[in-house]
Amino acid sequence: MIPAIFGIAGTQLAADERAFFKDADPAGYILFARNCDNPDQLRALTDDLRSIHGREKTFISIDQEGGRVQRMKPPHWASYPAGEAFDRLYALAPASAIEAARVNAHAMALELASMGITVDFHAPFDVRRPETDQAIGDRSLGSDPMQVAALGRAVLDGMTSGGVAGCLKHMPGHGRATADSHKELPVVCASAEELEVDIAPFRALAEKAHIGMSAHIVFEAWDTDRPATLSPTVIENVIRKDIGFEGLLLTDDIDMQALDGTIPERAEAALAAGCDIVLNCWAKMDDQIGIADRVSSMSDTLREKLDRALEGTGPGNDAAEQAELLAKRDALLALEGQAA
Repeated sequence: MIPAIFGIAGTQLAADERAFFKDADPAGYILFARNCDNPDQLRALTDDLRSIHGREKTFISIDQEGGRVQRMKPPHWASYPAGEAFDRLYALAPASAIEAARVNAHAMALELASMGITVDFHAPFDVRRPETDQAIGDRSLGSDPMQVAALGRAVLDGMTSGGVAGCLKHMPGHGRATADSHKELPVVCASAEELEVDIAPFRALAEKAHIGMSAHIVFEAWDTDRPATLSPTVIENVIRKDIGFEGLLLTDDIDMQALDGTIPERAEAALAAGCDIVLNCWAKMDDQIGIADRVSSMSDTLREKLDRALEGTGPGNDAAEQAELLAKRDALLALEGQAA
């Protein structure tokens, strides 16, 4: 097994993809809207992915946050709000906002699990600031770190209840970035003391989540030359020691323009820096082959981390329960409008 999560080109596996995945044996897969046409098709795709390896649990992931980051969309799947909806309610009724975030995530997880998805890269624990780039924007759960932690804990709890593993992202924090790492490399000049605000939510939940994701951002207080994903200093001293995260650390998409070098070179550098697994989203076969040729097989220790990350994941097909959860969420979110 190699330490890579690969994207898939379409709504079903092509013959060359299936042959490559069987031979390369990646740690898992990531799905996008291009892979999600309807429930029958999607379930067939995830069943096909599992059949390649014969593993009891397969790392099949997605970015399903709600709002503009929603790969499974209506009318076939439910609609979910962006993080700012829970942020607004928290200002009026914190306990109601926490419960709304929990039941929303629980409903989402039931739907994902029913499609054979085991991991959701949710939630963003990035503390929003006035200068935060819109790449994060309304996805954030708030501007107060303890609020972000409280709402984020509720999201992780809801995900677990629905049989899906959540994720701490984007460590050590994307809130101060004023550029979009999909397009360019953000540089954050804040001091280490100021950055305590950014890492606080991650630190609060480091022992709760088994999966985390790094940020493609330079934090000059810690490493003036390398983005967190490629920085042994940031990964070891900040993410592992200061934050205390010991789980499975994935890169953000290694294909983003924030990083230099070929895709296989980036993958090798990220793993050498201390990331556990490389995320390569765009299903470009040449890049996937290059990564497979360049990286070493996963150690037994790393495979144990992967197994722990998938503990508790499983099928969730209770449509009635999902409907009840969504109704409760909507009633709670309506409190904000009533207060206005």
